[in-house]
Amino acid sequence: MTDLTVNLKNGDTSSEDSFVVLSDTSSAMSKVRVGAVQAEPGWFDLEESVEKTISLINQASEKGVNVLGFPEVWIPGYPWALWTNSAIDNGEMVHKYMANSLVRDSPQMRRIQQAVKDAGMQVVLGYSEREGASLYMGQSFIAPTGEVVHHRRKIKPTHVERTLWGEGQAESLTTVVDTPFGKVGGLNCWEHLQPLLRYYEYAQGVQIHIASWPAEFCMPDPKVMAWQYHETGEASYRASQFMAIEGQTFVAIASQILTEKNLERNFLVGKPPIKTPGGGFSMIFGPDGKPLAEHLEDGEEGIVIADVDLTDIDRAKTFIDTVGHYARPDLLSLLVNPSADSCITMMKK
Repeated sequence: MTDLTVNLKNGDTSSEDSFVVLSDTSSAMSKVRVGAVQAEPGWFDLEESVEKTISLINQASEKGVNVLGFPEVWIPGYPWALWTNSAIDNGEMVHKYMANSLVRDSPQMRRIQQAVKDAGMQVVLGYSEREGASLYMGQSFIAPTGEVVHHRRKIKPTHVERTLWGEGQAESLTTVVDTPFGKVGGLNCWEHLQPLLRYYEYAQGVQIHIASWPAEFCMPDPKVMAWQYHETGEASYRASQFMAIEGQTFVAIASQILTEKNLERNFLVGKPPIKTPGGGFSMIFGPDGKPLAEHLEDGEEGIVIADVDLTDIDRAKTFIDTVGHYARPDLLSLLVNPSADSCITMMKK
C-alpha cells in the first residue's frame, strides 16, 4: 500500500490538516476517529438488518470514521423476549430468529465486507451467527480491505441467553487485532464483567476497544416487578467506563435502541422492564475513563463519534499499567488454554 494521507474535512489527500496516515508497513499515526453505533436493528429480518448495517457504514464513512463498532447481535437484533416470555411462548420467535441469523460465509456478509472495503475503515460487527443448526453471539473484525481478519464468539452467553446461543471456544479468547488505526479489541455485553477475560485483552495490547451491548433499560418500578441494577443501561455504561480506566484503553460503547412501533414485532407489548423509546447508552471513553463524545438521548438513533490520540494511552499508563509496571506476576497471574475443543477427535492407529 502506498503512503496516503486522508483528510477528514474534505477528502483531500494533501492538506496539513490530515488525520491518519497509512503506509506499506500498516503502521498508524496516533490520531484516529472512532465511531459507535446507537441504533435500532432490523428486527428479526436478515435483509433489512444487512441493508441498515451498510447504510450506517456509509454514514460513518461520510463522517470520516476510521474505526466503527456495532452492538451485540446487531443482526438481527437482541431478542429481549428471551427474558420476558416463557420458553414455550418463545418457540415461534426462536424459529424466526434462527432463520434470520447471519451465516459468516454468505452473500449477506460479503455485501457488508464490500461496504467496509469501499469505506476503508475497520469495523467490529456484532451479530447472531448461524453455523448449521446452531447459533453463536459472534463478533467479526473486518479490515479496511474487506477481509474478516478475526472472528470470535461470546465465550459464555448470559443466563437465559444459553437457551439460544452456544459458547465460543479458545479462538474467542483472542479479542484484539492489529489494524492501520491501532490495536482494536472487542467484547460482547457481560464479557465486560469477566475480569480474567478483560485482563487477557489488556495483555494483547488493546488501544481501542469496542464494547458491544444490546438495548438495556432503566430500573422498573419495584411494585411492578423485581429487577437487578446490574441489568440496566446505567450499570453497563459504568462497566464499560471502568474497563477504560482499568485497561488504560479507549472504549467505544455501541448499543441498540427499541421504539414503540417495534414492541409487537419483538413480542414485548406490555412487558416490563422494556421502555420505549429507550435502550441506548452509547459513549466513547478515554484511557482515563473520561467521556469524549456528545451524549445521544436514550432512544435516539445515531453514531457517537470522537477523535482520539493513541499517545494519550501513555499518559494513563504512567499511573497504572495493569499488565506492566502495576502487575505482580510473582503473586498473581492468569492461566490461558489456547486450544479449542472439538466434538470429534480422530484416534491415531
